[in-house]
Amino acid sequence: MSDREIVSALKYVSRMKPSFMLSELRDYTKDEVSTADVYRIVEPLLDETGLRAVPEGEDYRIERLPKPAPLALGKEELERVQTFFKAPRVPRKLERLIENYVERKTHRQYDDPAVLEKLRQAVQAQKTQYWKEGKARKIDYSSGYSVLGYLAYQFPVYFVQFQHVLHDLATDGLLKDRIKVLDIGTGPGTVPLAIVDYYNRLDRAEATVYSLEKYDENIEAYLTLVPEYAGQKGRVRIEKPVKADLMEKPPVPDGIDLMVFSNVLNEIDAPFDAKVDAVVELASHLAPDGNIVIIEPADKENSTRMRRLVRRLLDKGLGIYSPCAFIWCDKCKADMCWSFEEKDDIQPTGLMKKLADTEESYKYLNTDIKFSYAILRKDTLTREKYRVPRRASYMRLAMLKKHVEKRLNVVAAVMSGDLGDKKDHVFKICDGTPAGPTYAMLAQYNVKPDNEALLKAKYGDVLEFENVLVRYNKENDSINLLVSKGSIVSPAGAEENEE
Repeated sequence: MSDREIVSALKYVSRMKPSFMLSELRDYTKDEVSTADVYRIVEPLLDETGLRAVPEGEDYRIERLPKPAPLALGKEELERVQTFFKAPRVPRKLERLIENYVERKTHRQYDDPAVLEKLRQAVQAQKTQYWKEGKARKIDYSSGYSVLGYLAYQFPVYFVQFQHVLHDLATDGLLKDRIKVLDIGTGPGTVPLAIVDYYNRLDRAEATVYSLEKYDENIEAYLTLVPEYAGQKGRVRIEKPVKADLMEKPPVPDGIDLMVFSNVLNEIDAPFDAKVDAVVELASHLAPDGNIVIIEPADKENSTRMRRLVRRLLDKGLGIYSPCAFIWCDKCKADMCWSFEEKDDIQPTGLMKKLADTEESYKYLNTDIKFSYAILRKDTLTREKYRVPRRASYMRLAMLKKHVEKRLNVVAAVMSGDLGDKKDHVFKICDGTPAGPTYAMLAQYNVKPDNEALLKAKYGDVLEFENVLVRYNKENDSINLLVSKGSIVSPAGAEENEE
């Protein structure tokens, strides 16, 4: 028997019949072959041939897959997701899988004082490396405790964080009811686990997840955690991770609907241009309507570096869907850009609580979600469709330094969470023109119905600001737009939409 015979039979029979039993393919082989062997040969090909295998006893029914349709979440699905985000946390089942893995690797209880102390040392070592610069910065996951420290400290936030991104993709209509995902630099499987957890709340959605990972210790953790959490009959099919360096043109499947770089590009010790070229190379495997998600930490240095990388990718022919808004019909040319998304804190895991049970507990509690991201595509689709109308009386942010102490109108996207406090609300804003940092500032005593849209805006929303006072902050070389009781803030294009 040859594999070629089985594959040829699969293609032939699937063209002739919309549904058939896998065992039928045995009739097309010269030698005796078991149904299990036939399944082993055809299983990797099912997705690319548009087929699915449904177990029926010791056999499988092979069915043609319907053409993927846009994923539209129903009312009950939305309610389940929103309930999760009200008090986001790692599910207890997954917590226990991680605790068991710690015990398997250390041969002790996960909360053994000696184990916890080594985990703390691993967390501190990773933090120290993270803040180093240049060649001195070396982040790797080649040791067992480096992976265990990641699972204890960073994983819970990143796990919930990606579910926020996934939900935004779903609600924006960018996902189909059946997708192929490629997670690049998957680590112990953070993104695949987040996908499984999110899809468990949906009624009809399927995903096949491929992944690349460089370190053996991460792959071991992945193989222990991800398939077990996904289950055998779940809607998320997990492929075995491929050991590869993303900088070396790794082998990846074509037709990828969702390509993810989650907190990985900043950790790679490679020249900036080489990273750009690597992303462009991998993007060649993206489906025509697929999405690339790049996520990095929210600190100023990494966020700014990510924006520079995105700008270079735009020069290479990719388009950006969000969070940037091209309201002046032109690509952003800002040299320096720092912006981030912020979500509600997560609940700490039991392992994290044990880790923080020390005099310096703040060093080991990691619950706040702040991140920078970009969603890239091959086409020109953008989240924000608003463009400044001709002859509109709005001033570009790049021109504001010439109009200090004047009141005028601007239109810009909100590019941060509230950076202020209970007395003064502060938001970073941007209109895509090459301006320095610009902030919209609203004192709490000035909040009123005409301007509270600023407080209700989501990250990336475009707002119109009328009658705001321009101030210059010399110390920070930034522009502050003071929103007062006489100012009006409203969603951009609201009047046009009403008409």
